[in-house]
Amino acid sequence: MMDQNKLVIALTKGRILEEVLPLLQKAGVVPAEDIHKSRKLIFDSNIEDVQIMVIRGSDVPTYVELGSADIGITGKDILMEVGSDSYYEPLDLKLATCRLMTAAPVDQTITPKRLRVASKFVNIAKNYFSEQGRQVDIIKLNGALELAPIIGLADCIVDIVDTGNTLMANGLEPREHIADVSTRVIVNKASMKMKHDKIQSLLELLAAAVAENG
Repeated sequence: MMDQNKLVIALTKGRILEEVLPLLQKAGVVPAEDIHKSRKLIFDSNIEDVQIMVIRGSDVPTYVELGSADIGITGKDILMEVGSDSYYEPLDLKLATCRLMTAAPVDQTITPKRLRVASKFVNIAKNYFSEQGRQVDIIKLNGALELAPIIGLADCIVDIVDTGNTLMANGLEPREHIADVSTRVIVNKASMKMKHDKIQSLLELLAAAVAENG
């Protein structure tokens, strides 16, 4: 559980980490050592009572929800998939922006009554098609989603779309827009009460840095 004397920030590995570190620096929080040159998962910072944790994006909500981290930074797609109301989501950092969309083969013109949809975003896909009253069979895959329609495993996919180049290279095209995705800040509810001043101060500094980035 959370240390009452520490403020722990959970960051997401990969692209989000690269884009968030400069923003944190603008907010006055800098890791005490080079994150990229260490195998450690938790780091001290230039602020004595602030630590930084580096984990998988899909794990960030769990660490925040259970109180192992006070603040988490991860993609909106992860938060939509988890669908929890056990933490606050006070800030959009407007980083690592992309779209969550359906995609299907370019030459696909007939839509079957019951779609087979491949995705790692099982809950998002279920909710999206359910809201439309469409019957679907969800096939959970963790990678290479573009392959599923090519080999006839699925009629379409639900995935993150950035440039769309990977879809195009595999004969697919984006179809239906589900949501815009960006990097969000989440806060443990108990932490917001017990460490309110520290957290609110950091949120304000991050918001100022986001505004400065335009």
